[in-house]
Amino acid sequence: MRDEELLVTFALTRLDNPGLDLADIAELVVRRLDEDTVLDFAARHLATRDELRSAVFPAAVEHVLRVVLTLRGPD
Repeated sequence: MRDEELLVTFALTRLDNPGLDLADIAELVVRRLDEDTVLDFAARHLATRDELRSAVFPAAVEHVLRVVLTLRGPD
């Protein structure tokens, strides 16, 4: 999944769940992904941080948050 696709998925999930914070929305996005994509996100997280600080699911969630916040730009 490309970063742009991830951002669209995140935005649509946020529209469906307006009361949730960004971390909760990122968790929902990751829960809806297949295993290969979750592993890919965790691997990208590992490559970016040069360490794996948590299990696969939390690492994938952190990757989703990093991509979303990076693409949003400075606020």
